[in-house]
Amino acid sequence: MRITTETVRDEHAWVRDRAPVVVPVINETRDRLGGLFETEVDPVTPEAYRREVDAVFADGEVAVNVAGCVALLRDLDVAGDYPGFVVDEVLGRELAATVAGGRPLSLLAQATFHLVDVRVAEDATADGAGAAGADDLDAALAAGFQTRLPGWDWREGENPFAVGAGGGE
Repeated sequence: MRITTETVRDEHAWVRDRAPVVVPVINETRDRLGGLFETEVDPVTPEAYRREVDAVFADGEVAVNVAGCVALLRDLDVAGDYPGFVVDEVLGRELAATVAGGRPLSLLAQATFHLVDVRVAEDATADGAGAAGADDLDAALAAGFQTRLPGWDWREGENPFAVGAGGGE
């Protein structure tokens, strides 16, 4: 595989165009997590998703890594699937973490990836590729962007642990 600026542009457009598939998965995930944690989580619109995709791909160092993971997962298939279980899970988890950003968000996205992955079926990928990595790709995008995007109360306002910002004593 060779990644060029054209590859990154192509993957950016592909991820952006996934809004009809990824946004419903994001919102279902937010509903499910909100129920588990007894909180309301704002839904994500396709426009907010696309803006955030643009923000992720605006950082060249992040963009090339996201593009590489996306391209690998789009094409990844293993005969019988199960022998390749680890590689698509690793790539999906890392893609979710990269999209979400630095810690602690990257860790949350990795944990969320596994929750989403068990609920995303290959047929939900909408492109009919049938590759083993296709469902992991959609799960990773949903987990990463749902973690990164605003809408969680605990992420709004000042953090009480931030020293010198009204928090911490």
